[in-house]
Amino acid sequence: MKTVYVCSDTVTGIFSGIYDAWKTGRGEVDCAIALRGMLEQQLFCDYVEVEETEHKAIAVENLIKKHLGRQAYWDIYHAVLAADKDKGDAILGTMLAARTLPDSTRIMEHLSHPKVEKVFELSRTVGGEAHALKGFLRFQELKNGVLYAQITPKSQVLTCLAPHFADRLPLENWMIHDKSHDMFVVHEAKKKWILIWDDMLDRKGSLEVSEKEARYSRLWKDFCKTIAIESRTNRRCQLQHLPLRFRPNMVEFTN
Repeated sequence: MKTVYVCSDTVTGIFSGIYDAWKTGRGEVDCAIALRGMLEQQLFCDYVEVEETEHKAIAVENLIKKHLGRQAYWDIYHAVLAADKDKGDAILGTMLAARTLPDSTRIMEHLSHPKVEKVFELSRTVGGEAHALKGFLRFQELKNGVLYAQITPKSQVLTCLAPHFADRLPLENWMIHDKSHDMFVVHEAKKKWILIWDDMLDRKGSLEVSEKEARYSRLWKDFCKTIAIESRTNRRCQLQHLPLRFRPNMVEFTN
């Protein structure tokens, strides 16, 4: 009977599920990963709730880096962040396929394997969204001096964005709010960034922008309107370079 390991949609959860499945030594046909809340139950399957621990997640991370290589690890890590209910199963299938190769570090070259192809596509999608947000994200200064930005991504890209902005704004207090997944990345000046859940942060009355920020926002909107040449508007080109889904969080497109 096929065993399906049910876990949460987190890096720790999925890697813990892979740990339990990998430990059994069974093949792709006999085990699978399913995400809690997105489960589509099938007949003749044994469903097992995964005990999620940091120990299991770290063990799987080290296993991937050692036997599949660092590039494969980053592809798998980005796939974990994707908005896809079958990602856990695709990652497990990729790792099991790597176990059958003479050189497991070349697993991501085997795109003819459906699970490997899916991991590759998910990784590319997440990387593309993170890259776009590095340019489209807009910080605003709050009354308490903290720089605040909000995003509504499809994938859980905060851990992809945090190193980028920590490197560029090391002396600033800033936070990025992922409204899609109720998560924050918080950076205190001269310290390392941390990832926290929405319910762990007291935000009551703390997200009001400063008067200086309000003035600069108005100036920026006026500037964008002034430099635009209405007769040369090319909406199709605009949508290619700046999709509509990013615009609600950009100050130049708000009222």
